[in-house]
Amino acid sequence: MSSKRFNKLPKDTNKLKPDSIEKILSEVKKNCTTKFDEAIDLSFQINNKQKKNEISLRTVVNMPGGTGKKIKVAVICEESKVRDANDSGADMVGGDDLIEKIKGGELNFEKLICTPSMMIKLSKLGKVLGPKGLMPNPKLGTVTDDISKAVKDAKSGQAEIRNDKDGNIGVSIGKKSFSDENLLKNFKAVVDVLEKEKSNLNVKGDLVRQVFLTSTMGVSYKLKLEKSF
Repeated sequence: MSSKRFNKLPKDTNKLKPDSIEKILSEVKKNCTTKFDEAIDLSFQINNKQKKNEISLRTVVNMPGGTGKKIKVAVICEESKVRDANDSGADMVGGDDLIEKIKGGELNFEKLICTPSMMIKLSKLGKVLGPKGLMPNPKLGTVTDDISKAVKDAKSGQAEIRNDKDGNIGVSIGKKSFSDENLLKNFKAVVDVLEKEKSNLNVKGDLVRQVFLTSTMGVSYKLKLEKSF
């Protein structure tokens, strides 16, 4: 049963003609009528001509307008890189000692970064880290010798992009409280990453069929992209 708040929202908005992100964004914000700061979310539908189970997209996007989230970052590295990790703002830093803590169930972080040489030891914890999406991955920039950059990227605003088994890609571009300028910057950053990633995928024709914009407790609107990809 729908709430009184939801019943006051516009109906069948996803049946409207696609419009520009600038116009749709203002409509989505108007529909953010809850008491909390709702997220503004994108939903990309992969072209239905594609064999969705053959497309495996997983990457990250650096959000120039931020994400509105405080991310707790852990770093596993050699002693020589501990200072770099701490100076970059990492919340937890260690080597074998931190691996043992994780093995024991200490997972109080949202992002785990590891140097390549330490991955051999960390890989043994795949069953612990994998199901929680915490296993470092070169594609996500979390297996690297450039610890300083990886930590700063994670702290400044970074989001993961991946498709689900039904061919959908969902990603938040910020919060209702964000300025339109920052939300638009994040939107462009997501589109740019998807455009670049298309060349790495086995895709015939366009990757994306249609895109929707919505808020956490709002209704969705179809977006008109400036160009297909």
